[in-house]
Amino acid sequence: MADNDTKDPPPPYYSVAADPHDLHPPMIYENKYGFTQKAVPYYVPKNPAPVQVDAVIITKQHVVVPSKRQKSCGRSAKCWGGRVGALLVLALIGLAIWFGVRYGSKSYSGHYENGCRGRDCEEQEHDSDCRGKDCKEQEHHKVEDGMSVPDTCSNSSKQCDGIQNCQQAADETNCVRFGEGGVLQVRTAQDGRFLPVCYQGLDQSYADQICEQLGFRRAYASNPVDSKMSVAVTVGPRSAKLIQGLVNVSLGCQDEKAVSLECTDCGKQQIASRIIGGSASQIGQWPWQVSLHYSGSHVCGGSLISPDFVVSAAHCFQGSMKNSGNWRVYVGTISQSALQIPYLVKKIILNENYNNKNNDYDVALLKLSSPVTFSSTVQPVCFPTFDQTFSDGSECWTSGFGTTQEGADRASTSLMEVTVNIINTRLCNSSQVYRGAISKNMMCAGDMNGGRDSCQGDSGGPLVCKGDNNRFYLAGITSWGAGCGQRQRPGVYSRVTSLLPWIYSKMQQEKP
Repeated sequence: MADNDTKDPPPPYYSVAADPHDLHPPMIYENKYGFTQKAVPYYVPKNPAPVQVDAVIITKQHVVVPSKRQKSCGRSAKCWGGRVGALLVLALIGLAIWFGVRYGSKSYSGHYENGCRGRDCEEQEHDSDCRGKDCKEQEHHKVEDGMSVPDTCSNSSKQCDGIQNCQQAADETNCVRFGEGGVLQVRTAQDGRFLPVCYQGLDQSYADQICEQLGFRRAYASNPVDSKMSVAVTVGPRSAKLIQGLVNVSLGCQDEKAVSLECTDCGKQQIASRIIGGSASQIGQWPWQVSLHYSGSHVCGGSLISPDFVVSAAHCFQGSMKNSGNWRVYVGTISQSALQIPYLVKKIILNENYNNKNNDYDVALLKLSSPVTFSSTVQPVCFPTFDQTFSDGSECWTSGFGTTQEGADRASTSLMEVTVNIINTRLCNSSQVYRGAISKNMMCAGDMNGGRDSCQGDSGGPLVCKGDNNRFYLAGITSWGAGCGQRQRPGVYSRVTSLLPWIYSKMQQEKP
């Protein structure tokens, strides 16, 4: 959590433990953006004195080596490696230059070649030997923890008819969504469009059934809202069928009332936020923030979205780190020095389209072994509606236990928060910033002048924006960026509205 403008000294750090076999030496890579970045990023506070690191002097403006290409890394704490001596650094510089000469003439399609920044980068490289059109075929044949197994469907399968004709119900998992105001919308085989559901006939037990279908435990609230849609769907008698098989297309709703459905009481802070970038958070301020520990160390953040599920970033779970048994989930904490009893992870589900070369589709869903008990300090964050927009310049918040200094090998003991502004995607994709590397599944937030940003160890954590109802919505998932808090290098987040269909479909498939 970087805030270069703060005048206060950084908070206390704690050492990140690491298994020796996981450590990789830091490497220096060239990039296509005209600046150089170490795989283990470096940071120097505003107006710093030069600092010597393994005989290499680094200052804010210092260029380590002329550059053309870069490998970046996500913002996980495992992206911090050990230090190396000057001889090893020089040898690796030579190797980087050789690669630049060997491959530098190749053209780019406007994306990062690698979405990693740190000591998991090399491990990811070994896990991804394919390039080009054969990669997709290889992905479909992966059967391992975290990767989706290809679904098989019968020839008679129809989308959203309420009958599961696919082995993993792929034909029935993207048939329900929420529109503006939480209006429930269902797509049926009859019509093929998402239509609002009429309030008439939808009681609490019906609402519970719908939320359970989506992977939640029960419904929190259902209320009538005005709807003047000329076409809608009405609910029929309840049964064990899926909601899309229980509704019928009709001409509008009785009394022009549709249903607004909430599956969780979400997005509520227990205390008012202090809008100060880079400050330590108070208990209950970000009650959906979780700390994900791998083999005893904080590695990434995440967001609690229901009693059974946590959303995080796919790049946190690459290579051997896909093993769910080595992960622990800590909720309701603002200090790594005062952790409560952790929750275990039953399953790690990675988006099958995740690309570790450019960090596209950087989203993961963790199913917990037991449900979380909500309290004043443990609450879920709200999902945005499918059509919810977060306008350019909007003030939002990101939080995490990541480093407060780029390149530091110690994370923050305290949960940190920083205000960031949503940045126009076209600007973020311009030649002065990320040169086309921002896909439709990404969004940028921070400060184009630098200073306010997420950093290593914040990966997978939340980017939240407050709605008109004073609830907080999960707009983004901390994913990647060039350095931390650098000018014209804002943080890049997975765009949750683009990934909602995938998240809901996996929650439905893995529902408790």
